[in-house]
Amino acid sequence: MLRPGRELLELIPKVLRARDFHLYLKNGKRLTDLWLDGGRAVLGHKPPRVLLELKNAAERGLFCPLPHPMERRLLKALETLFPGRAFRLYADSPSLYRALAEAGMPLDANRLPDPAFPEAGVADNGTQVSLWRPFIEPQPAGTAPETSVALEPNVTSVLIPILPWPLGPDVLVLNKCMEALFPIGDLIPPVLLAPAARALYNLAAALKAPGQGHARYQKIEKVFSKRNLGASNESGKLWRRKGIYLTVKPGIESEKYAALFRRFLEGGFLIPPSPTEPVILPALMSPGEEAKLAELLKT
Repeated sequence: MLRPGRELLELIPKVLRARDFHLYLKNGKRLTDLWLDGGRAVLGHKPPRVLLELKNAAERGLFCPLPHPMERRLLKALETLFPGRAFRLYADSPSLYRALAEAGMPLDANRLPDPAFPEAGVADNGTQVSLWRPFIEPQPAGTAPETSVALEPNVTSVLIPILPWPLGPDVLVLNKCMEALFPIGDLIPPVLLAPAARALYNLAAALKAPGQGHARYQKIEKVFSKRNLGASNESGKLWRRKGIYLTVKPGIESEKYAALFRRFLEGGFLIPPSPTEPVILPALMSPGEEAKLAELLKT
């Protein structure tokens, strides 16, 4: 997934720290983060034990891309989410997209199907390659803790998961029959593998938890309920919802989206700097924050 430009992000006052689902600013105020780094902070900016794993690996000096047992731990964590699949690890997004091109699947990263968007479909070359995001669908009732925590996408051949770590690596999730098409992947520094593996186990636990680790927000649900989506309701014209993800309808002009970004920023919320990324409802918001967000979504 490509990183956004700076133009809208430069409107934010200087950020001094991040914790949970909030950004704390130099001017003493804080923002409720609804961008969450494109989904990389879907479990919050300081999820449990991730920083500890990073510190421990750094203390051991494991910054070089060398073979290490932590790679197998990360692959086992991926198998928990995507049973029966094969995996490739890459140092960064350009390496991942080069691998797709070498496998005969050159893709425009900006047009990659994103399951957060209702219109997400199949890539232009006919091979199904898609982003994957957690918390799109509810888990089946009665799912046992030891079973897969993610609904297995049986049709899509290649998945690019948006996973809750900020530093990498980038991952391809493949159907087993496609393994031979792809290069072996990159060696990843263990200092990045350790927090990534912990973040995946945190995600697995959140997906198994009641409510899938995310609260239900009644005021926001009311905005999107059928009785509030009449022809005169602006939220029905602009916003769509899929799980914890809210997206603006396609075709919004850049000037209109910039005005929307500013309005949310003035209200104390950070939304994505591009309409090609979803707004993400955080797992924790105060009643006051929920009420303010619900009002912003109506306008």
